[in-house]
Amino acid sequence: MATETQGQIEGMANTRFVRVSPQKARLVIDLIRGQQAEAALQTLRFTKKRVAKEIEKTLRSAIANAERKADDAGASLDVDALYVTSCCVNEGPRWKRMRPAPMGRGFRYQKRTSHIVVQVAEHHRAAADRAAAAAAEAEASKGVKGAVRKARKAIEKRAKQAQKKK
Repeated sequence: MATETQGQIEGMANTRFVRVSPQKARLVIDLIRGQQAEAALQTLRFTKKRVAKEIEKTLRSAIANAERKADDAGASLDVDALYVTSCCVNEGPRWKRMRPAPMGRGFRYQKRTSHIVVQVAEHHRAAADRAAAAAAEAEASKGVKGAVRKARKAIEKRAKQAQKKK
């Protein structure tokens, strides 16, 4: 889920019942805590741990949730301004198993699972810039009728697309 608090756009993603022990997953999660989202993805891509792929999927989902929240709010979100604000690994249920042992006994062992939570948020400076741009756009279109406003937005959108292509 994604939320918007104090002008900042946030995205959150959970992955539950991952078949890795929480202790091993925390080693990888600690690498990305507080990093910029793109840098965290690069770190996870080149980390030689099996759980890194699951954490990368969760991070991508949190980024997508933040983008979706921004689209729903009608705001433009710069993905480069997203940071990993909080991430944690909680312990999931344990799978209890028995292994045959000598003399008709059985040894118990447990297969551990984890719940991964990753939260990303927009940097406060980027949020302030986005809010200022939205206020400037609202001021510029103040007093203009609906059809004219839509036409202006369409023209500005085409101009931005043309600049991106260059």
